[in-house]
Amino acid sequence: MVNNTNNSRKLEMYGGLLGGLIPILVLIAILIWLSIAERGGTQAFWAGGWLAIVAGLLFAKDKNKFCETVMRGLGDKNGIVIVTAWLFAGVFGKLMVAGGLVEGLLWFGLKTGAQGAIFTLLAFIAACLFSLGTGTSTGTVLSLIPVLYPAGVYLGANPPMLAAGILAGAAFGDNLAPVSDTTIVSAYTQEATMRDVVRSRFPLSVSAAAIAGVILLIFGGGGNIAGLPELTAKVDPRGLLMLVSFGIVVGLALAGRHIVESLIWGNISAAVIGGLIGKIQLTTLFHIPEKRGMSTGLIEDGISGVVGAIIFALLVLAVTQILVESGVMDSILRWAEKTIARNVKQAELSIIFVTILASIPIAANAPAELLVGPSFVKPIGEKFKLAPARRANLMDCSVCTLFFTLPWHICVIVWYGALTSAAQSFNIPLPSIWVAMMNPYTWTLLAVLLFSVFTGWNRKYIER
Repeated sequence: MVNNTNNSRKLEMYGGLLGGLIPILVLIAILIWLSIAERGGTQAFWAGGWLAIVAGLLFAKDKNKFCETVMRGLGDKNGIVIVTAWLFAGVFGKLMVAGGLVEGLLWFGLKTGAQGAIFTLLAFIAACLFSLGTGTSTGTVLSLIPVLYPAGVYLGANPPMLAAGILAGAAFGDNLAPVSDTTIVSAYTQEATMRDVVRSRFPLSVSAAAIAGVILLIFGGGGNIAGLPELTAKVDPRGLLMLVSFGIVVGLALAGRHIVESLIWGNISAAVIGGLIGKIQLTTLFHIPEKRGMSTGLIEDGISGVVGAIIFALLVLAVTQILVESGVMDSILRWAEKTIARNVKQAELSIIFVTILASIPIAANAPAELLVGPSFVKPIGEKFKLAPARRANLMDCSVCTLFFTLPWHICVIVWYGALTSAAQSFNIPLPSIWVAMMNPYTWTLLAVLLFSVFTGWNRKYIER
């Protein structure tokens, strides 16, 4: 994604490599500060990116060349592809919710008559399907917890494991969905096709999900069964038809169509299906608002929902370009090559742990991929001839492990907020936020990933 540095574009900084590190250090410091204060978020991070660029200018010897570097980062071709895909993915997620997918999945779970651990497993599967269809982990927990958590508690599910199971399902879709921001970023930073990425990631993600499902089936029961409240009024089997649109997006992406084209057809089919089942009206998509400043409909809502991520992503691309052209990333790469990446296994392990480390202080995982993907993962992987899809999968799976267990990360914060509201509304147990550490999918995914590295399973090389 980010252009490699060369002699003509060498950006000289006061203080040498330390000066080149200043922008990223400023950015990370602000991200950690906001995250610890539980005020993290892509929009809140804008100031960090802005201040990082300003700080970099102060250390640049040639101010004009510095500005050109920033502009190259902002205008990166692959970055624009990511931004465009995000725009249509944001609208698609809104359409899936408006079309009643939540109500349909809830109906499926409740009508089976499952109780205890079976319901916990079904809640996990429902979260997997929803997040896989919408590509949003935060949207999944916000949409499913208000109904699945109370229903599961009343049906005898173990409250902490049920809560962790829904979070685990949200992580699964964020990891695998073609419309997920992490999938989009991982694919295009490594110049991999979406088809290759999803196909080769599927065995890794599904293996981890299967193991996580077994864990939830074993430990997800043991609660007290009580009378089910009037939750049935919120279910609607018609919403399951929205899965057809999800199938269209996945099918087209796997068939090699461009992700933007796949998303457009998914959006169109979702609007049509939602209209046919009476969930979405034409005016729901777009209408003239009563007052200036009010939403014009789902299209605007979907786009506005990803604007924060888009702007922050552009700022991160600019900061990353500074790292590249100032020679910082070249120095780090040479060090990594000499110390921790002497063979293909060590190279893959370095990708995993560098990505995880980058995701720890940052409250959103796609920006962490933007930091390490172009400047570290891509060159390390290319040196050892790893296929673009393999590099993308190592990075994406890594960023979906520890990230979904730490309480200062966006999805975990949103997940716990929804849990708190549901527990208060129904007067049911509220687990600790540290229950996120019990997220079974993140740990099984890490185990599967390490197994893949040490055994060579699923490893692919660049075809000559």
